[in-house]
Amino acid sequence: MPQQAWSKKRERQYENIKESLEDQGRPEKVAKEIAARTVNKNRARSGESEQASRTSTDDISSSRRGGLRSHRGAQGRTKAQLYADARKQNVKGRSSMTKAELEKAVS
Repeated sequence: MPQQAWSKKRERQYENIKESLEDQGRPEKVAKEIAARTVNKNRARSGESEQASRTSTDDISSSRRGGLRSHRGAQGRTKAQLYADARKQNVKGRSSMTKAELEKAVS
């Protein structure tokens, strides 16, 4: 990883993300890649990198996106998440479906 341009803060951020992912059971190689991508995206969003893709600067933040995707409570995914999956799968009639119907359609 080209970490020489990272500040001490970004190094700590990388280590914290990597350790958290490993604690969740992710393989070390995958944890390193996700952590590096997250740190690089945060650097791009804050103007610390020389180059930045459009998605790095225009997309929602990594922490917010992770929070949206991590909903695994007693009721499972949110209706909005299910609707987005149904849209990706091109499910017909998804706009009038209930949460239960969306769950059935995307599973």
